[in-house]
Amino acid sequence: MSSDAKTATSYEEGLAGASEKVAEFQEQKSALKRLQHWLHMTPSAVPMIVLVVALVIFGLLSPNFFKAVTLSTILQQIAIVGILGCAQSLVVLTAGIDLSVGAIAVFSSVLMGQFTFRYGIPAPLSIAAGLALGTAMGFANGWLVAKVKLPPFIVTLGTWQIILAANYIYSANETIRSSAIAAEAPALQFWGKSIQPGGVKVLFAVFLMVALVAILAYVLRHTAWGRHVYAVGDDPDAAELAGVRTKRILIQVYALAGLFCAIAGWVMIGRFGSVSPSASTGQLGNIQSITAVVIGGISLFGGRGSIVGMFFGALIVGVFEMGLKMVGTDPQWTFFLIGMLIILAVAVDQWIRKASA
Repeated sequence: MSSDAKTATSYEEGLAGASEKVAEFQEQKSALKRLQHWLHMTPSAVPMIVLVVALVIFGLLSPNFFKAVTLSTILQQIAIVGILGCAQSLVVLTAGIDLSVGAIAVFSSVLMGQFTFRYGIPAPLSIAAGLALGTAMGFANGWLVAKVKLPPFIVTLGTWQIILAANYIYSANETIRSSAIAAEAPALQFWGKSIQPGGVKVLFAVFLMVALVAILAYVLRHTAWGRHVYAVGDDPDAAELAGVRTKRILIQVYALAGLFCAIAGWVMIGRFGSVSPSASTGQLGNIQSITAVVIGGISLFGGRGSIVGMFFGALIVGVFEMGLKMVGTDPQWTFFLIGMLIILAVAVDQWIRKASA
């Protein structure tokens, strides 16, 4: 008994004056590793760098490129894609994909127009109904993905065709002309209005797109809901164990995406003037939004990226289209270079993701 006490005493005495520091293992990171880690922590950096380089190159090749009119035109051209990109970004951050965004946008615009001119509903109420129905279409996508557990690709591929067909059937492929809208329901064309600071035309739609990007960037980075969206995309099982209601988040994400698509449909009316069920956005909006998302550095595997990066991605596409047109090259080079950028963006994303591993 006494020997145990002595041992304990000597042990305590042996600890007296000993260092309390915990062992540390420092890894000397190379410059390439540090760059990889920085890009992982700043997902919008790569598209921002590509955008700056593209602006410099086209600015040198075309002396008129940096004119305010040119830059304003680029922003106007990407307004619809930028808003659809907000919808697509939310879905992709949860490791999903939405192939129906273009169809929801077109059908929502058709519903707004038809409610006004077919049923005599006041334009503001028709707009509200169109926004609500667009949200409902997104909700249906989310319910099928979260509750029925169908793959997002299959769900939205099916709803894309269903919604597009419903759009043609309901509208009887009837186009509502711009002159009729301007005379009887100008509220439908609201986002096509503009201001001219310094003589440069800027559409209200551009301000709307920038505002939506700013709001979403704040929500995703500084609210619990935003962190839950990233968590669901990164590891849904771990997120659920941590108390995140993953099914509810998924349904909310797809419903919100539907709302953004409906807003894009409203912007389409203002941008094009008319309401057309055969608008090209129904077919191309999906590809354009995915392109902006991928080039913008949002990982197709979910859980990484930013809305600001998507905005840069949309701008890159707009800059390439305008720049190549101004230097007089074949328009097909635009698709060629954008295709190269998509592949490069995915390759860079795979390389950056190794930093987290």
